[in-house]
Amino acid sequence: MEVKRKITVGEAMLVILFLIMALISTLKIFKGDPHMAILASIVFATLVAKRAGYTWAYIEEGILETIKMAMQSILILMVIGCIIGTWILSGVVPTMIYYGLKMISPGIFLVATCLICAIVSLATGSSWTTAGTVGIALLGVGAGLGIASPIVAGAIISGAYFGDKMSPLSDTTNLAPAMAGSNLFDHIKHMCFTTGPSLLISCVIFGILGFKYAGKELDTALINTFLDTLNTNFNLSPLLLIPPILVIAMVIFRVPALPGLVGGTFLGGLFAYIFQGAGMKEIIYAAHYGYEASTGVKAIDSLLSRGGLDSMMWTVSLILLAMSFGGTLERTGMLHAIVEQMLKVAKSRGSLVVTTFLTCIFCNLTTGDQYMSIVLPGRMFKEAFEEKGLHPKNLSRCLEDFGTITSPFVPWNTCGNFMYTTLMVHPFAYAPYALLNWINPLVSMFYGFTGITMEKLPASKEEKTEEDV
Repeated sequence: MEVKRKITVGEAMLVILFLIMALISTLKIFKGDPHMAILASIVFATLVAKRAGYTWAYIEEGILETIKMAMQSILILMVIGCIIGTWILSGVVPTMIYYGLKMISPGIFLVATCLICAIVSLATGSSWTTAGTVGIALLGVGAGLGIASPIVAGAIISGAYFGDKMSPLSDTTNLAPAMAGSNLFDHIKHMCFTTGPSLLISCVIFGILGFKYAGKELDTALINTFLDTLNTNFNLSPLLLIPPILVIAMVIFRVPALPGLVGGTFLGGLFAYIFQGAGMKEIIYAAHYGYEASTGVKAIDSLLSRGGLDSMMWTVSLILLAMSFGGTLERTGMLHAIVEQMLKVAKSRGSLVVTTFLTCIFCNLTTGDQYMSIVLPGRMFKEAFEEKGLHPKNLSRCLEDFGTITSPFVPWNTCGNFMYTTLMVHPFAYAPYALLNWINPLVSMFYGFTGITMEKLPASKEEKTEEDV
């Protein structure tokens, strides 16, 4: 008969400390990706659990059960890779960027910068790609208008992270509901209540800040380079906006994610044939390996050379490892031991939301990776939200409102480091102007205390949860 003792808080925290040290050394000293650090942490957690009497068969069963929870999101991510490749090949993404860039005007430059980056990030699902391409061009235009670079960088990051949060093509947007146990489209719709008002407030403030630049002459050289290159290399048409409009419609009408996104991939292939004259070989290649741009303009090539099923394997492998780590902690009671201590100060709904916020911030500060600020709190607070009768999409929204959105504020975080290296503006300098990134968490915490939009579990599930407790 297997004899197990309860894991202590000290043992559980030792595992978390090992994870933090492994991530810091891997990311900062050895310049590697987080995968090996997480794998090493799984081994260490298993050894600690074995010492407490847990067998590998028992731990493995927990790992497999946890991975099973993420399988839908993994499949969605793979399909999204196909969508990105076919949508770029078809001209859908270039069309969204093209019309976004035509919105620029000196008087509303900061507002336009925020909205353009939001559009590009929605289209690509990547805040990094947006900042590293269109963001650099907009930074140059802002300099020509005499606008301080930290202000422009703040507008770029605000828009880029809006799109990163709200795009079904984003890996973090898929990761958060996987950790919390909610549906992708339900998650996106629920984020509208916090991210929508945050973007509106940000744009109003950017509009006020931009008034003094009204009437100045706009240096359009950089923007025209983008526009001309896109127009030369793609047959652009407003009809190419149909696929993203259909994706929005899927969210509204609650179409199941996988069938809907597979349909979006086929639509991208069809539009690639109709508008760009692409053959079946090109469409299959773009869906599998991604699109490779060769426009001759480095910024455009960097922006559009992406996508494909293969491009998602890095994220898929990270999710599998992260879920394995979370499954080990959950199965052996380590997660419960930590959460039990934290929840002693989280008696109410509002304090639970604040505790989630502080945990996400802590993960961003200590692990240096935004994925861990979603994975760890997601696994830690899933049961706590259910015990308070809160729908899982409240937790998945909090993970993005607190984890994804605050990552660029930390200079040693992968996101903060990337933005600093790309935009050449220190995170502490642009932080006051990255309005959406600090307004969004405040709105989310306000909802937590007031109960506004904090949807309850269906009655039947809530009763079941109470019986389990």
